[in-house]
Amino acid sequence: MNEEKPYSQACENNKQAILTVLEKEFASVKHALEVGSGTGQHAVHFAANLPHLTWHCSDVEDYHQGINLWIDEFPSKNLRRPFALKLARDEWYTHTPLDSTRTDADVFDGVFTANTAHIMLEHEIKALMQSIDKHLPENGVFCQYGPFKVDGHFTSQSNEDFHYKLLASGRGGYRDIEELASWAQGLRLIDTIQMPANNLLLVWRKRKVK
Repeated sequence: MNEEKPYSQACENNKQAILTVLEKEFASVKHALEVGSGTGQHAVHFAANLPHLTWHCSDVEDYHQGINLWIDEFPSKNLRRPFALKLARDEWYTHTPLDSTRTDADVFDGVFTANTAHIMLEHEIKALMQSIDKHLPENGVFCQYGPFKVDGHFTSQSNEDFHYKLLASGRGGYRDIEELASWAQGLRLIDTIQMPANNLLLVWRKRKVK
């Protein structure tokens, strides 16, 4: 009996809008890491439409089965199966993108994550920002999709309501963009793009080393 793949309507709704941004921002990326691949819907869509790069999935182990079901149904030569990544426990930058000896050119030069910052606890999202700040190569790009606070304010009443529901359920809640930037001063926020359903896509680029 075939197993049923996990499904997110939000992923279906936003995947094309996100892809439009990634086509531009990841144009020169060779190895893209997705932090928190979730259902796997984004991964199969982006890999199929960004054939110039290799897309690497990651998430906590509980999500691997569902991600692999999506990959099984929609395989791409440039799509890699998930590896275990729990922030503040595992180190993403020690994972070798290719099945070979690691070289200076064989690193993740692009990172993507969607709808994770408000789910993570503060120490987890802080750990992510700091690790990307430290290990993304010069001019590498980090695309971060989701709902955020801007200058201390929510972008909609529905976002504010959901923030307090997240806190009540033990989640971290919405983060302010300035707070994220304070944890990753080696990253430069080059664009803040309005996206569907009161979300934003933050485009960060690693500053040049002086």
